Amino acid sequence: MPEPNTFTRLVLTTASSPEEAALLGRTLVEEGLAACANVIPGIRSIYRWQGAVEDTPEALLLIKTGEAQLAALEARLHQLHSYQTPEFLVINPESGSPAYLAWLGNSLGKG
Repeated sequence: MPEPNTFTRLVLTTASSPEEAALLGRTLVEEGLAACANVIPGIRSIYRWQGAVEDTPEALLLIKTGEAQLAALEARLHQLHSYQTPEFLVINPESGSPAYLAWLGNSLGKG
């Protein structure tokens, strides 16, 4: 049965390619800023940038982290990312399985 979540955060960002997304994800996990990063290749983003509508192939990176890591993760992502303004959206999951939440906390040195 899911338990309430007070710690875990899910961060979404896009990258120019699956390779860039994988490099970002691996670096963030190796540096202890994320417990896990999932690369979802083959997305198509349609957005407005500098007054023009863009239509670009990208990869989505889902980053599982903790609330305490958010500021450092955002700063590091901005350092590593090829985009001038990388996406950084934080989702606060309402609940999760106790075992997964414990694993995530332990992966980030919380447990």
